[in-house]
Amino acid sequence: MRMKLMTAVAVLLPLVAPGHALSADLTPAGLWQAVDDDSKQPTGWFLISDHGGVYDGIIARMFLKPGEDPNAVCDQCKDDRHDHPWLGLEIIRGMKQEAEAKFAGGTILDPRDGKIYKATMKVAPDGQTLVVRGYIGFELLGQNQYWTRLPDAAYSMLDPSVNPNPAVKHQPSAHKSELPHPENSARR
Repeated sequence: MRMKLMTAVAVLLPLVAPGHALSADLTPAGLWQAVDDDSKQPTGWFLISDHGGVYDGIIARMFLKPGEDPNAVCDQCKDDRHDHPWLGLEIIRGMKQEAEAKFAGGTILDPRDGKIYKATMKVAPDGQTLVVRGYIGFELLGQNQYWTRLPDAAYSMLDPSVNPNPAVKHQPSAHKSELPHPENSARR
């Protein structure tokens, strides 16, 4: 009897109580965090913006290891991004919606070596994970990165030069546990 009740609640709850699954934000626009696969530490925050159906993304925050240059520039870039500081650097360009939660047709830049790859982005059904895939030639021959959507309160932790909402202050209602830990010990 208890199992039947729990099953009924699990099936009906999304219908009567609006939840994340029903209101999932299936756009890549927003602030995202990448983490290192091994250390699980943040490597960077990326801000993706919608420009009339074309999505572009910048490096919005860098997490540096001791000794890394906080003023790094894209000295290996061969296009208009040459010698542009990494903070604010546009690494995603020209992504357009291809299917409900898939975006393609654009490129992604690796600022460490200046290489530009074709790219796709897929938003998970819950709207909280973005699968970013860079590839050469065929999408099948690429590599995925998994980025996690950050809460709106995280915008207050951005440098004013890249913050699209400079008036956003730290929201007292946001608990510390809801925000990523802003240590500068992880790599970009």
